[in-house]
Amino acid sequence: MLERGSLFDAAGASTDRERVDVLLARPGARVERIVSTGQTTPPGEWYDQPDDEWVVLLAGRATLRLEDGARLELGPGDWLLIPAHLRHRVEATSADPPCVWVAVHVAPKP
Repeated sequence: MLERGSLFDAAGASTDRERVDVLLARPGARVERIVSTGQTTPPGEWYDQPDDEWVVLLAGRATLRLEDGARLELGPGDWLLIPAHLRHRVEATSADPPCVWVAVHVAPKP
């Protein structure tokens, strides 16, 4: 069955929480579309994921912080590969325009 959609459809996004849509899930891989409207990682919390995450910001502006203190400013078209277990957090996301991300989660290299 053919499936389709728009990466820029922000319907259902709110300022209360991020919207995460799984666009494709297969063994060892998952593709998500995320819409952020000002959300951040709660204070004192860090993402520590078991898989590598390739992420691209399609719209909006965002700031990520790595555990080593590095600060990454992202704008439209910026992408990065976050290796498994690299602790990181989202410190800022724009609300207008909303941040539209595509995140690809894959098993780390052996």
